[in-house]
Amino acid sequence: MSVSLNLNSSSQQPQGSGKAPSSGTSPECIERLSRSLTIGLVNNMPDAALEATERQFLALLESASDGFSIRLSLHSLPGVERNEWGTHHVSKYYSSVEKLRDQQIDALIVTGREPLSPNLADEPYWESFTALIEWARNNTYSSVWSCLAAHAAVLHMDGICRVRNGHKYCGVFDCAQLSDHPLIAGAPESFNLPHSRWNGLPEDELTARGYRVLTRADGAGVDTFIKQDRSLFVFFQGHPEYEPHTLLLEYRRDVGRFLRGETEAYPILPRGYFDERTTVALMAFQQRAMQRRDEALLTELQQVLGAAELQNNWQPTATCIYRNWLEYLSEQKRLRLEGKKAVAEAQSAGLPASHIAAAADASRPVAYSAGLNQGQPPLIRATR
Repeated sequence: MSVSLNLNSSSQQPQGSGKAPSSGTSPECIERLSRSLTIGLVNNMPDAALEATERQFLALLESASDGFSIRLSLHSLPGVERNEWGTHHVSKYYSSVEKLRDQQIDALIVTGREPLSPNLADEPYWESFTALIEWARNNTYSSVWSCLAAHAAVLHMDGICRVRNGHKYCGVFDCAQLSDHPLIAGAPESFNLPHSRWNGLPEDELTARGYRVLTRADGAGVDTFIKQDRSLFVFFQGHPEYEPHTLLLEYRRDVGRFLRGETEAYPILPRGYFDERTTVALMAFQQRAMQRRDEALLTELQQVLGAAELQNNWQPTATCIYRNWLEYLSEQKRLRLEGKKAVAEAQSAGLPASHIAAAADASRPVAYSAGLNQGQPPLIRATR
């Protein structure tokens, strides 16, 4: 199957599986409905990265979607500053998160954006962002919080503050699994994922407040972590969705900021990213740029970057993780549909309220790690 993009979904009918299953709904129908997923992408990225972020998540979901029918809808937070083009793009293709309550969404993916204030709670969109967290907790099977969105989410949920590093975590880092978990089933024990951030979250504070750290990046701290609430919250400090050239574009942007005098620090070279020949050329360019800061040098930089040989060696792992996430969503949706069918059957048979309540209880979400905690097989199969 495939992924379809629902544009400006506020103008469409509510999404989802339609009517609740009746007592006569077949297992085949429930299975088919459970493999049809609606995912909302709340894209808070700046204007220059809006379309790239849409493309990245669409491609990643597509690579993981075999056997699924996925509808991806685009949503925006009120209060996020946009230029004229960004405002037009969002108004044309996005619906406000305030419209989510009128739609049936199985899961959310939420991106962050570079904050304007030292305190995330002072951002103009903070109130709508925290309302989104509470909505996701009660109305989705799971949600993914990417990079800066993860920092903001744990600040609201548990008061965990991010810590600024002395230099930017930038590059493709070696990540190691810390424990078995269905979300990373089938992934290598050690794998590569891109990171691009100045701040990090203290691992000890996360674990003390009930978060489970799944992977750690060598030299960049916590990579992937989760928290099971009414909904499963998945957090990435890295960027499994990145395309091969994304870090290159960010590096070029940061060098441009230095050359224009917008920042005093020359950006560090992305770790484990450029080939050896390009790395040598970029180090030589850095020496010249620090001796003569001039925006005209960007032409020379582009020539060096244009000859770089890049590899997306993280895509197989990213696809594996998102495939596992889709399997989890499908399993939770199937259990919910079966529970609703059981309620309909109990009501149709005129059974006592206690029987109906027991049937309804079956529709509650099952903890992602339940199988592992109880020594049983995981809820989803490993993707290899």
